[in-house]
Amino acid sequence: MYIAVKGGEQAIAESLRSLDRQRRGDPAVDELVPAQIREQLRLQVDRVMAESSLYDPDLAALAIKQAGGDTIEAVFLLRAYRTTLPRWGYCEPVDTSRMRVRRRVSAIFKDIPGGQLLGPSFDYSQRLLDFDLLARAGEAESQTSPDAVDVATDDRLPSPIDTLAAQGLIEPCVPADGDPEPPDITRDPPAHPLRRSARLQMLARADEGWVLGMGYSTQRGFSYTHPFAGEIRFGAVPVELVPEELGFAIEIGEIDLTDCQMVNQFAGSAARPPQFTRGQGLVFGHGERKAMAMSLVDRVMRGDEFDEPVESPAQDSEFVLSHGDNVEASGFVQHLKLPHYVTFESELLLIRALREERGA
Repeated sequence: MYIAVKGGEQAIAESLRSLDRQRRGDPAVDELVPAQIREQLRLQVDRVMAESSLYDPDLAALAIKQAGGDTIEAVFLLRAYRTTLPRWGYCEPVDTSRMRVRRRVSAIFKDIPGGQLLGPSFDYSQRLLDFDLLARAGEAESQTSPDAVDVATDDRLPSPIDTLAAQGLIEPCVPADGDPEPPDITRDPPAHPLRRSARLQMLARADEGWVLGMGYSTQRGFSYTHPFAGEIRFGAVPVELVPEELGFAIEIGEIDLTDCQMVNQFAGSAARPPQFTRGQGLVFGHGERKAMAMSLVDRVMRGDEFDEPVESPAQDSEFVLSHGDNVEASGFVQHLKLPHYVTFESELLLIRALREERGA
């Protein structure tokens, strides 16, 4: 903090008041409340929850409001709050095959069991500004007709990748024998090299832009895979808990998840036949772009499993995972704004001394 200046505490207090005024904006405009953010800026709410490792739309909306729309600051706020919460139980692994699907598409088969469900997506919209949204601003919203409500299907939809698995054309997706309990990266500092379960945790809460860039790099020749979107699904998944006094699982609620499985070519090795392989992406809420990028990076990080050369940046798990945490990255970069008077003075003296030596 800038406390070396006389009156520094008063200056800081005024800075915080100025921040409040900036957050509020023009008092003549109705104030945005967290409920509006939760319902109308849901994609930003979902991203904040994903990168905070905390599923709570109300708190995520509050963090976005408090941060003035700064996503990384909102993630920081929500993560800080998360550290104050006690852990009183562990849920069972979620099963995305039980998802009440609102959107489900596959790029590898035209006709899939249950059909392609387009659901809510920008994929089919024109990227043109809709000025009708300005005209409707401030008007009372009309009652949504029953036909316009986005309803999730209760039918369990099999994955189109199951067809490949039944024919032995894709690697199986089952836990390995003796598969250990996954670590908790929020409680135990990650130590490289990491198991896949830890890598997936870190990718799930890494900055979306960073993961997107790493995934994009794998498509521009910095890797050895050609991906296909096997299935992308979004919907509500039941969460189950096994209370000690009962000894069996009970459903305690639902959470929205986006699940992506990428299908990748593999020519085979001495230990594996030619087959397709998988990349996995799973995030809170509706986050297709993040889940897709995550699945791309997950697959290339498994290069050692398939005896593939590890030469590309996205394959270096320590590089990717250590620099993908936006809260840590933001703190390390922004700490440069804090006073460095003494350090800079020492380097200034050194530069002057070197210049004098060179002049002599």
